[in-house]
Amino acid sequence: MFYTYILISKNSGRYYIGATGDLKVRIFAHNHGKVRSTGSYKPWELFYFEEFFSMGQALRREKQIKKWKSRDAIRRLGEHFRILDKSRILDFVAPKGGDKIGKIRAEV
Repeated sequence: MFYTYILISKNSGRYYIGATGDLKVRIFAHNHGKVRSTGSYKPWELFYFEEFFSMGQALRREKQIKKWKSRDAIRRLGEHFRILDKSRILDFVAPKGGDKIGKIRAEV
């Protein structure tokens, strides 16, 4: 599976929109300074994600969301996700180390 995701900085409230083939590894990279554009704003928390069958679909959705340029539109997307998601939270483990680094929301 491939993902379009939105992160929110716990410190600044900034959003980051991206696409990846491995959501857990990518979030780990954002929170451990492996992504230059997000290093100054960590820690990051997963705000929203969508699953796709191809990277092309995930990239198209990423571009669509980035074109909105509106914090309100992104916030509404996240609120809709939380309503659908309710309390389904999955703990996950960091790659290559086993330390718990955060939580992701799982769509049913």
